[in-house]
This record gives sequence, structure tokens and C-alpha cells, in this order.
Amino acid sequence: MGKESVQKINKPRAIRRLVIWYKRNSAVTSIVDTAASSAVTASNVAGNVVSGAGSVVSTASNVASNVAGNVVSSAESVVNTASSVVSNASSIAKNTLQPLVFDPLKRLQNNDNILDRVEESQSKRIWIAVDGMGGDYAPGPILEGCLEAISRFPINIKFVGKIEKVKDAAEKTGLAEILGNEIDNNRLELIDSGEPIGMNEEATAVRKRKNASINVAMDLVRNNKAEAVYSAGNSGAMMASAIFRIGRLKGIDRPAIGALFPTRDQTRPVLVLDVGANTDCKPSYLHQFALLGNIYAKDVLQVKKPRIGLLNIGEEECKGNDLSLKTFELLSSEKSFHFGGNCEGRDVLSGSFDVVVCDGFTGNILLKFLESVGGVLLDILRSELPRGRRGKVGSAFLKSNLLRIKKRLDHAEHGGALLLGVNGICVIGHGSSKSLSVVSALRLAHSAVNHGVMDNLNQLQKLQVLNS
Repeated sequence: MGKESVQKINKPRAIRRLVIWYKRNSAVTSIVDTAASSAVTASNVAGNVVSGAGSVVSTASNVASNVAGNVVSSAESVVNTASSVVSNASSIAKNTLQPLVFDPLKRLQNNDNILDRVEESQSKRIWIAVDGMGGDYAPGPILEGCLEAISRFPINIKFVGKIEKVKDAAEKTGLAEILGNEIDNNRLELIDSGEPIGMNEEATAVRKRKNASINVAMDLVRNNKAEAVYSAGNSGAMMASAIFRIGRLKGIDRPAIGALFPTRDQTRPVLVLDVGANTDCKPSYLHQFALLGNIYAKDVLQVKKPRIGLLNIGEEECKGNDLSLKTFELLSSEKSFHFGGNCEGRDVLSGSFDVVVCDGFTGNILLKFLESVGGVLLDILRSELPRGRRGKVGSAFLKSNLLRIKKRLDHAEHGGALLLGVNGICVIGHGSSKSLSVVSALRLAHSAVNHGVMDNLNQLQKLQVLNS
């Protein structure tokens, strides 16, 4: 048997299959690499490991070809062992590199946990009022999120709702013992209230039902018994309750709901407002939204010089409807913040802007669209993977990357949106919020209180533009 024939027979099949799989799925791997650029580095390192192991296999094959025929079987055993080494080396490389390179979000979360511990050591625990009856799944998941947040952040909770229903929900979810312990430790207090304002009710219902859970929670802020309020209930009712109970900031005509959107840079989200509070706006409203967003970006997002953008259909200042054209003139002449010009829809998630202002009708559509992107993207990528054993191998290799992509686009990770423009810190949660969303929203509320947002927002009344 010739030398070339022996080499052909002993060529590791595992390596050839791996090469074929990568060629057929180059489009999928390209998408994933683009979505998580840090994965490229790890892939290159892992490739070097596999290449080195492949050289070992080739050397073993060449040595075997020079030996007499009775040693061929032994050479095959060596090749199989080498292939096993390749597989093990690939596995070890992935397990070793993934926590460090493949998962930048995990590193970011670890840094956040460090910041949480620093803040906890440097600040006292603050009281937050929670509308425990607001939301599609209340009160069970709301209570679960509150108990988790108490253990993670320096906060105490005044949980507002019908006490009997709250205790029943705690029993059903197995949280009764934890609830009792937190009450005994004076970190959670149950506040009795009436029924919540339903999702399908008019916002003006808060004026007739004074004992509604959102009104009771808002009164706690007004009477300085809590420093912030959170609700996943009727957003219109929450805004109405905030205006009637704690009032607007002086010089602000309409409060706005500001939501954080992810961008390419995981450490720098973009604040979009308004996302639903005001469906019809005047240019002066959008101007005020920009002033509010600028302060929030400085205080909470820690951006030294936020870049403000106006959502429009084109970058040119002559583009857009009458509202956009007049608003552009106001923002361009404002000296108290940095106006970066018009922001097209494709630029919202690019990281080019720190704050994007728009009317509530447009902003709410943008918000709801983004909420669906994560799940749809994951489904598309799954459907493009090949079937059979190759598909299973590919899915296993890409699973953690795909889940991280979905996590970055998941609205539950951001939890809630701030109601800016009222005389208190109010966080509005999504109606379908569960425990994870509640934890994220309460963290947002704590961050707003801890950074003194209200002190700087109250300084807006000194601006000449708000007094004219």
C-alpha cells in the first residue's frame, strides 16, 4: 500500500466534517459574530487550538505510513486518539474562553453587582412604594420581584394592595415564609388599598376611586413616606395619579415616559421619550422632553455630554412634518444641551445618540416593535440551522450566543420606564411584568433616587425658556 493511500485512509473524518459544517453555515456564524463581536476573538483562539491538534494528527498519520503494514492498525488507533484530543481541546478552549470572551454581558453584570455593593455600603436603604395590584399577573410575580430586589439592593418596600389577596398569593407561590421574615425585619410593609385601576379603564378613574392601589402608593410619595413609586398597571392611570397627587414640575406642560433601548455598546443604552404618555404633541412639549432626557442621561446614565436627537424620516433639517420642522428649530437654538440633529429610525440603536425625542404615538410603536425583535431574531436563526446531527452540534455551539442576543433585546431586562416631568420618581412597568422585570424596575428607581435626579430636574424651572 502506497504512502498517499495510507494518508487518505487515515485522514481524520471528524476534522473534515467540522470544516464542511462551517462552510455550509458560514452565513449563520457571520450573523452571530456580528451580533457579538467579542466572539470573533474567542473563535480565532479556539481555531488555533484545533489547528495545532490537527497538525499532531497529520504527523501521527505520516509516521504511521512509514511503518510496515502490520503497524497500520496501531496507527489508526493513534489517529483516533488524536481526534479525541482535538475534540477535548476544542471543548476545553470553549469552556475556558467563554466566561471571559464569549460573555461580555456577564462581565458587565458582574461589574454592576460590584457597583451595587459599593452603593449599598455608601448609602442608606430607601423606601419605594409599589402598586402590588397593578399588572396582568399581580400580585404574585410583583411580590416575588420585590422580595428578590430587597435582597439585592439597599431598598425597603411599601407593598400596596388588598392584604388578603397578597397573602393568598404568597401562600400559592411559596413566598409566605420569606414575606413574614422581611416584614419582621422591617424591610417590607403591607399597605391595604382598594382594587386597582383596570387596564381597560379610563385614566380619569383615579379621581373617583381615591383608595385605588396606585393612588395609595402615590400618596406615600407625596407624604414623604417613600422616595419613589413603581407600578405595572394602567400607565395612563399612573400618569394621571402622579399629576393629581404629586403634581408636575414647574415649567413642564406634559410629563413624558422615557424608556431605555439597547445599542451596539452594551454599556451605553439610549433613552427614548416619549413612548406613550402623549400621543399628540406640540413642539414645546418635545423641547421639554429633550431637557428632561438630558438631565436623566447625565445623572443616571453618567454621560458627560449627552447627544440629543430628534426622531425623523431623514437627517436633513428640511425633512419631516410640521411638528418635526418646528421642533428642530427649537432644539437647534437651545444652548443648555448638545443637539445632534435629526435621528432616523435606523440610528436609534446605533449608539450615535444618547437621548432621542419623539411624540408618544411614534415612540410607543417603536417600543412595541423592539419588544418583538429578540424573539423573532432567535426564531429565524434557529430555523436556518441545518437538521440532523449537524444541526444539533451547531445549535449546541451557538445556543449561549443566541440566548445572549435575545437577552440584550428583552424588555424584561430593562424593567420599566421613568415618568419624567412630575414632582417625584415614578417608574412604569410593562403590563405583563413578572419578577425579573420588577427587579430591574426597582433597581432603576433606586438608581434615580441615589443619583439625585429630582434635585437637578427641579432646577429646570430656572431656565428662561420655561418661564417665557
